[in-house]
Amino acid sequence: MPLLTTKEIMEIIPHRQPFLLIDTIEEMEAGVRAVGKKCVTFNEPFFAGHFPGEPVMPGVLIIEAMAQTGAVAILSSPEFKGGTGYLAAVDKAKFKEKVVPGDVLTLETEIVTLKGPMGIGKGTAKVNGKVAAMAELTFVIGKA
Repeated sequence: MPLLTTKEIMEIIPHRQPFLLIDTIEEMEAGVRAVGKKCVTFNEPFFAGHFPGEPVMPGVLIIEAMAQTGAVAILSSPEFKGGTGYLAAVDKAKFKEKVVPGDVLTLETEIVTLKGPMGIGKGTAKVNGKVAAMAELTFVIGKA
């Protein structure tokens, strides 16, 4: 059973369909880390053009899903509750496996540095236990 459902996630971060890229939060330590899931279906709007006949989830959206997972973790912290997480930089991004319809992405983002409203998170996306993507994510928290 998930720790947070889509509805509960939308109470923490401002993202909405079709740009909410996490379905559930499975584990969380507020302000420290979160593990989310994204069930990738053929009905995702981006598959219509990426790529016709060979649907592949765009890498930038995998990165965004990791960032949203991290935003749930950091915005669950009392000091940032009600704020908005903005992605400021992406470093050391690597893509190792294609993500296709039917895959379940497990997204883990850990906050490794936090100084005031700025921080860095380390994100990993896996499918069936295999790393599909990883990146270092720099973020800024805006006040509500």
